Amino acid sequence: MRSIMRPMSVARVALNAVATHGGAMPGGATNFETSGAAFLGGVRAAWLSVFAYVLFGTYIGIGALAHDFNFSLLWATLSTVLVWAGPAQVILISALGAGSSLIEVAVAVGLSGVRLLPMVVSLLPRLKAPQTRARDLVLPAHFTAVSMWVESMRLIPGIAVERRVAFVNGIASGYMMSALLATVIGYYLAARLPNLLTAGLLFLTPMSFLVSITRNSVLLVDRLALVLGLVIGPALAYAAVDLDILWAGIAGGTLAYVGHRIREALR
Repeated sequence: MRSIMRPMSVARVALNAVATHGGAMPGGATNFETSGAAFLGGVRAAWLSVFAYVLFGTYIGIGALAHDFNFSLLWATLSTVLVWAGPAQVILISALGAGSSLIEVAVAVGLSGVRLLPMVVSLLPRLKAPQTRARDLVLPAHFTAVSMWVESMRLIPGIAVERRVAFVNGIASGYMMSALLATVIGYYLAARLPNLLTAGLLFLTPMSFLVSITRNSVLLVDRLALVLGLVIGPALAYAAVDLDILWAGIAGGTLAYVGHRIREALR
């Protein structure tokens, strides 16, 4: 996987986008001449990223799952656009298909989405220019998922601040195109896909996120949070603790932050 991810370096994506849409500003920022050029640069960056293809495999599984629970193709594609989070979409489809009440499904999907809130909070301030309006951040907030967040945080330092909103919307739209196409393909292939293959496709996304986050963890606090999450999460799952992922994130992140502050104080 490392050999796949290496070609998708910041320099290559930025240089490819610059070659197509604009020049370079002093300080290394990419100078897209218009917001449309920045948007297309984001779409291009998305399709140069391994995440587009991981999402493609994952959403084939989600499309097949929707078919197996007798949802319509229109419903499946709308859920991809509106939910835009693979785990939450699996919860939505499986819970509704099993006959759970709408309130129970809403709570479960909402709790699943809570994990994305810190990503939204960390990303949006980096997109704001002096002229950015609050409504300009609605789409980036909706589009924020792990794949989009990882790539955006990696690439936007090289993008001029006034073009960042358009650029991240382009990244997310590129991923959305991949997911929508895969949802349709998976829906029509459902009858031919073995259950084990469908489960394996759904597992691609968390594994790719783990590899990417490991690769991008440079600071001690990042590495501590990752290691603690990998230890605490399975322990809570084994103990059958409710909301195990949520508690693992809170505990792991808090302990990592405390460890980082102690290390800084001892310097």
